[in-house]
Amino acid sequence: MKDLSNYRKTYSKSELIETNIPENPMDLFNFWFQEVEAFGGVEEVNAMTISTIGLDNFPKSRVVLLKKIENDGFIFYTNYNSEKGKAIAENPNVCLSFFWESIERQVIIKGVCSKTSDETSDRYFEMRPVGSRLGALASSQSEVISNREFLENKLKELEIQYEGKVIARPKNWGGFFVKPIEIEFWQGRPNRLHDRIRYKFVSNIGWKIERLSS
Repeated sequence: MKDLSNYRKTYSKSELIETNIPENPMDLFNFWFQEVEAFGGVEEVNAMTISTIGLDNFPKSRVVLLKKIENDGFIFYTNYNSEKGKAIAENPNVCLSFFWESIERQVIIKGVCSKTSDETSDRYFEMRPVGSRLGALASSQSEVISNREFLENKLKELEIQYEGKVIARPKNWGGFFVKPIEIEFWQGRPNRLHDRIRYKFVSNIGWKIERLSS
């Protein structure tokens, strides 16, 4: 057993004040993302946790990579037949979260998922390294397999099969677009009195900005 009661950290690197934020949360997200990139200390700034409600009615979270920031949402890619893909097909409401420890910030996003167009998925798939494209073909993501060698042998077979050939995107692999309905920005502050600003989308009004207690 390990007691973590004495784990402590003082947060003091920045602040989040209403007078210094834009009306649109996507503008603030872009600004924060660029600041984290410039500050350093985060190997994959685009790593995010996505939480879904599974077919068993349990929430499940896992880390995926954000691949595009649009003016009105976020895009990531996955196998549509994976556990997360099936969960999203059943319930498109998801939560994304970013934790950037080096700059003491979190962003928590509630949103609704929809598939990107085939054209968008095709364009991104064609940009991927050959190994990643073949990996998408080799893996029936989330399915039970006998051992590691099963995957490795499948990849070797595909390397031979597609040598010198075009690798087309499988129809069960592609992008999801997450349209946010609520975005919370969290900035660590001293004495656990953290700054929390929430943008909430209200129909016919737009983004409502609220401060939450730490």
